[in-house]
Amino acid sequence: MNNKGKLWEIEAANYLRRKRYKLLCANYQTRFGEIDLIAKNKKYICFIEVKQRDVHAIAAPAEFVTPSKQRKIISCAQLYLAQNQVDLQPRFDVVEIYTKDNKINSIKHLENAF
Repeated sequence: MNNKGKLWEIEAANYLRRKRYKLLCANYQTRFGEIDLIAKNKKYICFIEVKQRDVHAIAAPAEFVTPSKQRKIISCAQLYLAQNQVDLQPRFDVVEIYTKDNKINSIKHLENAF
């Protein structure tokens, strides 16, 4: 991952903290792939993919979370849940970061994105 990618993940984590989510893990890696962020609130444990695109991009950031990427995230989440005692409902979210001139223009949190 490049430095910009890391920066967007930090911004997404800060955004989620402001929304009262507790960050459990960042860059959770398994043999299946990686989950950018794992966070929880009172009801859900959220496996979160962070995607950034320019405001003038041809498609929304979430559209770049392909079915193949979704399967990898789901496999990673299953492994995480097998290794960690969690009494919360799992959910798969995407945090979209829109930038303009390499600065954050807006952030959207898509709950139950897939």
